[in-house]
Amino acid sequence: MAEGQNTRRIWGWWWFDWANQPYNTLLLTFIFAPYFAASVAPDPVTGQAMWGWMNFAAGVIIAIFAPILGAIADNTGPKRPWILFWSFLYIVGASALWWAVPGADPALAFWILVCFAIGMIGLEYGIIFTNAILPTLAPREEIGRISGSGWAFGYLGGLAALVIMLLFLAENDRGVTLIGIEPILGLDPDAREGTRAVGPFTALWYLVFVIPFFLWVKEPPQLAPVDPGAVRQGLRDLGTTLKRLPKHPSLLAYLGSSTFYRDGLNGIYAFGGIYAAGVLGWSIVQIGVFGILAATIGAIGCWFGGRADRRWGPKPVIVTCILVLILVCCVIVSTDRTMVVFAPVAAGSAAPDVVFYLCGGLIGASGGALQAASRTMMVRQANPERMTEAFGLFALSGKALSFMAPGLIALATTLSESQRLGVSPLIGLFAIGLILLVWVKPEGEHTSAWDVENSPSRS
Repeated sequence: MAEGQNTRRIWGWWWFDWANQPYNTLLLTFIFAPYFAASVAPDPVTGQAMWGWMNFAAGVIIAIFAPILGAIADNTGPKRPWILFWSFLYIVGASALWWAVPGADPALAFWILVCFAIGMIGLEYGIIFTNAILPTLAPREEIGRISGSGWAFGYLGGLAALVIMLLFLAENDRGVTLIGIEPILGLDPDAREGTRAVGPFTALWYLVFVIPFFLWVKEPPQLAPVDPGAVRQGLRDLGTTLKRLPKHPSLLAYLGSSTFYRDGLNGIYAFGGIYAAGVLGWSIVQIGVFGILAATIGAIGCWFGGRADRRWGPKPVIVTCILVLILVCCVIVSTDRTMVVFAPVAAGSAAPDVVFYLCGGLIGASGGALQAASRTMMVRQANPERMTEAFGLFALSGKALSFMAPGLIALATTLSESQRLGVSPLIGLFAIGLILLVWVKPEGEHTSAWDVENSPSRS
């Protein structure tokens, strides 16, 4: 492949990260989640519970079908038609959030959560298929740099979308945006139409910026028609892969490790905005500013993380990021309006806000670099001939126990009657993930081990 054409494929692949990131930045973390808990649900406590159950249900669906779909896709040719279908779910789910009116009746609130879950399923499944294209973009030694740069580019996309929302659409309690104007386009601030526009805005953002991916990321032509038995063969191959996992302890340990540390990271993202609103009393606009800081530093962290990945490999990057996130969680559970790291502060002090802003920067930098290095590590651990299936298993490892973080947070919050102490279980999740990394080989299984399994005699 010509160098210019391959560079365009890489850029097209990066544009997918730019296009899909606002679902995480705007909807899952900084704008829609705290808005739903505070304004759509009957009360914030009920809203947090409903949000947790929605994440649990969507996670179960993603976990069950992700490896199955990946196995089928590896046997049925091009991946782009699949990505087109998942894009449709993403757009439909995000657009429907416009109807999340303040004080909605329980039935409407339930359907809003269903729509959010549909969009999130489209997001997660689309990521599985685009991640499987990563090994075809460059030689093995360049994959880490490309993955890190792509995640950084995605962070910039989320940042740009967040800035537009805060400046022109999302209103605070006084009905004005960050720059002191009412929402543009004649949107009614009393009905929170500026904030509710985050759903259609996210859908439109994706629809426009995913175009370079479909134009530039070409796949090899299908030389032969798809075998009608490809679906059955894909399922058989998945069963074989699962049976053989114990023979690949490095891959098995990595899938186990990522199950825990990625669930911890998802817990920070899913409840960070709700936590800031409940413990520190921040408004949607304040949470959005927090998001700008996290996304900006996150983009920088991803870029440096990708360079570190290329030089030292993904494992040291993953270990470093987990240690930072453990430290951040320890700071968070020891800080509220009355104290900072258990040290008392004067009433009205800005110190807790400053500390939480610093934690946001560290979460952004470490979380982004961690996710970018994680998919690079998956490339190193996986069977080169079954890459989509491998990323299906990777998605399964990220969702199989996705109930842990919201469930443990809910339990700890109930028992302690404290939102601050409620996030303490995340420390344990990160710690378990860190311990399991001891059994993960930095370079993965030797290629010959996969070659033996792929040989006709082992089929």
